Amino acid sequence: MEDSGRKCAVLLLNLGSPKSCAVADVRDFLHAFLSDPHVLDIPAPLRWLLLHGVILRKRPAFSAEAYKRVWTAKGSPLLAITEELRTALETALPAGVRVRTGMRYGEPSTHGAVASLVRDGVTDVLVLPQYPHYAMSSYGTAVACARAHFRKLAPEMRVRVAGPFYDAPGYIEALVEVARPFLAQKFDKLLFSYHGIPLRHLRREIPGYPDCSEPQDCSPPDPAARARDYRHQCFATLEAFAKAAGLPREKCDISFQSRLGNAVWLRPQTDEVLRTLPSRGTKRLLVICPAFTADCLETLDEIRTEGRRTFMESGGEFFEQIPCLNSHPAYVRFLAEQVREWQRE
Repeated sequence: MEDSGRKCAVLLLNLGSPKSCAVADVRDFLHAFLSDPHVLDIPAPLRWLLLHGVILRKRPAFSAEAYKRVWTAKGSPLLAITEELRTALETALPAGVRVRTGMRYGEPSTHGAVASLVRDGVTDVLVLPQYPHYAMSSYGTAVACARAHFRKLAPEMRVRVAGPFYDAPGYIEALVEVARPFLAQKFDKLLFSYHGIPLRHLRREIPGYPDCSEPQDCSPPDPAARARDYRHQCFATLEAFAKAAGLPREKCDISFQSRLGNAVWLRPQTDEVLRTLPSRGTKRLLVICPAFTADCLETLDEIRTEGRRTFMESGGEFFEQIPCLNSHPAYVRFLAEQVREWQRE
C-alpha cells in the first residue's frame, strides 16, 4: 500500500478506564459507560433515573476502592497493557505503519485517535477491536463509535474493521500458549469465565432467539445469527481451546461474570459456580477469561482476588487465574498477521 501512495495505520479499540481512582473520576467513567444505550439498553428517561437515582449514588465509591486494589505505578492496568501491546505491535509491523489506540470511554479517546490519523495523513486504516466475541455492549458500541468519528473527521479515509476472532486459529493458539505453563500443573477443572450480558441483548440482536437459560450452546444454526450470538461464540472458543490444548471436554466449565442489575443475564454466574464447585469435587481450579484480551478490573479484582476468596472459602484448595493475552508475543504475532493479510489485499 505504501508503494501506491497510500499511508497505512492500525487502530486498536478497547473499553477504557477512569483517569484515576478518585471517586469523582470513577463516577465520570461510569456515567459515560452506563449512559451508552448499547450497554444499558432501556428507554432514555428510565436510564437517566436508574443512573442518577441509584447507580451513581453508591457505585462510584465502591468501584473506586476496587480500582485502588489493581492500580499500578503506570496507572490503569488496562491502559498500561494496551500501550505495551500498541508498542509491541508497531515494532512487529513494517516501518511506517503506525498503531494508535482509542478507548470507547475515557482517554486516549477514539475521537483523539482518529484525529491523529488525519493529522498524520493516513489514507488506509485497519481497525482492530480488542473484543474476540461480538456483543452490542462491547464490540458493537466500540465499532459504532469509531465509524461515527471516521465519518465526521475522515470521510475519505479507507477504513476496514476486523471482525470478532473468537475461533481464529491464531487467537486460539495464543490462548493456549499463554495457558500452557498453568495447564502443566495438577488441576481438577479449567473454568472459562466470560463477561456476562443480559439475555435481552441476544434477543434484541437475534429475533426469535430461543428461551434458553441453560449453560449450553443453543444458538440457531443460521450463520448470520451465530455471527451476533455472544453465547455461541463463547462456547466455540471453549471447544476450540480444549481441542487445541488436548484437554478432555469434561475438564472444562463455563460461566459468566460481572452481572449488573436485576435483569436475566447469561448463566451460570461465575460467583455461583465458584461457590459450588468445591462441593462437587473440584478442589484445584484454574480460571481463564478469554473475553478480555487485557487484564483489567474484571480479571484482576473480580476473579483473581474476589473469585479466589469465594472459591477458597467454599472449600477449594488451589486457585489460579491464567493471565489474559496482554502483550504476549503469540498475541502480537496474531494481530500482526491480520495486518499483513489486510495489506496483501
